[in-house]
Amino acid sequence: QLQLVESGGGLVQPGGSLRLSCGASGFTSDYYAIAWFRQAPGKEREGVSCISSNSEDTNYIESVKGRFTISRDKAMNTVYLQMNSLKPEDTAVYSCATELRVTITTMTRVCPLDLNEYDLWGQGTQVTVSS
Repeated sequence: QLQLVESGGGLVQPGGSLRLSCGASGFTSDYYAIAWFRQAPGKEREGVSCISSNSEDTNYIESVKGRFTISRDKAMNTVYLQMNSLKPEDTAVYSCATELRVTITTMTRVCPLDLNEYDLWGQGTQVTVSS
């Protein structure tokens, strides 16, 4: 069974840090882009960051640049999202997703932050930033 499982969410004070993990099972995630999305109450889901299948190209939304870092551990079949200097507006359910397609396009492009490009999703983990 192909599956993504997130962990690492929790309650943190403003300015604090969390590291989210996205573990893949049933397939080798190295070949695919992995993205993190978030959805706050009453808001649409938005792409936060992604890492391309080559593990070199990354992409971030403007509001998290310089604070969040995405990385991949191939041996652990896991992608991480290190979140520093957290703000109350970062509060949301964070989900990871993968495209599960290998094409010339997916192998050569910088990963997109469009949720329609991703096929397999995890269940999500809650991140709450509050004092």
